[in-house]
Amino acid sequence: MRLHDVEAKTALRKSKIYQMVKEGSFPAPIALTTKSKAWIGSEVNGWVRDKIAASRQGDAA
Repeated sequence: MRLHDVEAKTALRKSKIYQMVKEGSFPAPIALTTKSKAWIGSEVNGWVRDKIAASRQGDAA
């Protein structure tokens, strides 16, 4: 997934995504080339599923 796809899927902005990657709370992108990055779709989808599950349990951290 490219950054714009991740933004659309998560409703997060670029700066927040990279902040969370740095903190270790969001999946890190992989390098496609020296100047191009992408996220693994299953990892982003898993993060979204975890957020949904946490919010339904009252732990929306």
